[in-house]
Amino acid sequence: MIHFYSTNNKNIRVSLEDAVMKGLAEDGGLFMPDHIPHMPETFFNQIGSLSFQEIAFEVGKMFLEGIIPVNEQREIVSKAFNFEAPLKELSSDIYALELFHGPTLSFKDFGGRYMAQLMGYFMRHKNQTLNILVATSGDTGSAIAQAFFNVPGIRVWILYPEGKVSWSQEKQLTTMGGNITALEVVGSFDDCQKLVKQAFSDNVLRKKVNLTSANSINIARLIPQSFYYIYAYAQLKDKNKPMIISVPCGNFGNLTAGLLAQRIGLPVAHFMAATNINDTVPKYLHTGIFEPHLSKHTLSNAMDVGNPSNFARMLDLYDHQWKKMGIEVTGISYTDDQTKIAMQELFSKYGYLPDPHGAVAFLGLQSYMKNHQDKINGIFLETAHPAKFAEDVERITSQKVPIPKGLQDVLAKEKHSIKSSPNYDEFHNLLLTKYKE
Repeated sequence: MIHFYSTNNKNIRVSLEDAVMKGLAEDGGLFMPDHIPHMPETFFNQIGSLSFQEIAFEVGKMFLEGIIPVNEQREIVSKAFNFEAPLKELSSDIYALELFHGPTLSFKDFGGRYMAQLMGYFMRHKNQTLNILVATSGDTGSAIAQAFFNVPGIRVWILYPEGKVSWSQEKQLTTMGGNITALEVVGSFDDCQKLVKQAFSDNVLRKKVNLTSANSINIARLIPQSFYYIYAYAQLKDKNKPMIISVPCGNFGNLTAGLLAQRIGLPVAHFMAATNINDTVPKYLHTGIFEPHLSKHTLSNAMDVGNPSNFARMLDLYDHQWKKMGIEVTGISYTDDQTKIAMQELFSKYGYLPDPHGAVAFLGLQSYMKNHQDKINGIFLETAHPAKFAEDVERITSQKVPIPKGLQDVLAKEKHSIKSSPNYDEFHNLLLTKYKE
């Protein structure tokens, strides 16, 4: 049975249930598995015949074995993943892994829905309310709101930065109602994330309110995100070419999930960590110095993170050795102007309409290909439907973006949010006041 330790202290070990329900270790560290199981070679030999749901079950089973009955595991997978993650071929060397076919049109649906099912399972027989705090720079909030909407025994508080998410993103996370409360923070995403972290360190608050997190700091988000990396490999026609994966990075949970998949046995030759001008990690990969900074607002807003939480997990995976990390991961950053050019090129050259985040990942893949002439399976992650950024996409590409009906319905709803200060004491009082309602 796998247990989970804190990145701050490997002697602190808890069960999967505790790791999922607490979100963050008591010492402020992030939970990591005490060992990463390795899928047998036979699994990868037959992988081309497996569906995404079958891969999710087989890989997930290694983490849930001995904790959740097999029939319940199958139900969790069935309820969480009723959508696909298709690999679209743009050329013989370039593929887009589309992760936006879930209900909120974002890759966050994978982790959010799986985590909701796990938490729902663990809460079945508990006579208390679980309060989930989640900070979002864009898509996380809407995915968590949809995944946990009306889940019994759970209330969700979503913190998002005022004026720094797209209109459609804001509509998705502020129109649910029910057990979902949206807090519009007058500040940046880093302010939102800081408030959440402070809340978890607040023993007075935690004695009164049963708290956990649904951000990518929660290990229940990362485990299911590893599934679609493996499914991408399953869809490749020629599996003999080296697989290079370029990931658009913000809080670095998505890349960390890819590294987890690699250790599970996925044959990834190299990862490109592509960011916008919020380049804390690319600078670290070049210099070995980690210097967090205030986030800067960009076109690819879900990646506007100056102090990425999941970097602690990356350091842990590489024993805090930056040269060791650099062998498998290359960091590179891009401006909004470069992102716009990439969006235009993707459409004009390949007939593919991307969102800004996918365009940043495409740039990362291009960079790798310019420096390596071998034939590869180059995959860039397309993490959100372009309709979520329709105004920007249409302005930049001069192409009309089709709006899926589900998003049209949400956009017609009325926004409901509560303005919140970035001051922790005020946030603390607001949370206690609203918690009693």
